[in-house]
Amino acid sequence: MRLPQPMVRGTLVSRYKRFFADVRLDDGREVTAHCPNPGAMLGLNTPGLGAWLSGDDNPRRKLAWTLELVEADGGLVGVNTLNPNRLVAEALAADAIAELSGYAVVRREVRMGQASRVDFVLEDPDRARCWLEVKNCHLRRNGTLAEFPDCIAARSAKHLRELSARVGEGDRAVQLFVIQRTDCESFAACADLDPAYAAGLNAAAAAGVEVLCYGCDITPDTVRIARRLTWVHDANVTLSLP
Repeated sequence: MRLPQPMVRGTLVSRYKRFFADVRLDDGREVTAHCPNPGAMLGLNTPGLGAWLSGDDNPRRKLAWTLELVEADGGLVGVNTLNPNRLVAEALAADAIAELSGYAVVRREVRMGQASRVDFVLEDPDRARCWLEVKNCHLRRNGTLAEFPDCIAARSAKHLRELSARVGEGDRAVQLFVIQRTDCESFAACADLDPAYAAGLNAAAAAGVEVLCYGCDITPDTVRIARRLTWVHDANVTLSLP
């Protein structure tokens, strides 16, 4: 996926009120950018980190700049939580995710359960319908382990329950984590920050929901889903889903 061009580099001054980031551009200007990320952004919101912004001169926009990438731990990290769905749509069209290839029809934003929508539904006359939910992941605290979530994620836990229900009705359901980092080899649910979600992921997997984790290749110009990562399943987290 090609990022909006041209991308402009700067230094993060402050990220605040979740959706705002002040950035000092390399040319000396200080701008306020939209931060399309509702999470805690642990390790990625420290003043002084390098930051990459995309620009948009649409006069209807309140902010002309969007925070896309942060330089952290010697590499680039994608922080725009809208991009994983775009990345997955592109990968599905190219059959680039082996476990999800070969479906004749891909639908987006389909109603699931009560008052929810799933990111994708994959359909084919010769296969069970596949409900696919995508989550953005950019937290890394230890070694090469990616973790999700980086804060309490009650809505994401609700999605796991709904995916489990789809399996119970005879369909296929997949929880796909897109790790917008290049420095991770494995993935785990973050039990210390949200034990209910970690337990929920285990319960969903036990119910037949498939857990897929993919890392990305990232440059200042492009992001693409690149390789499958190992899910580190903590069997000691056993709290049942309500």
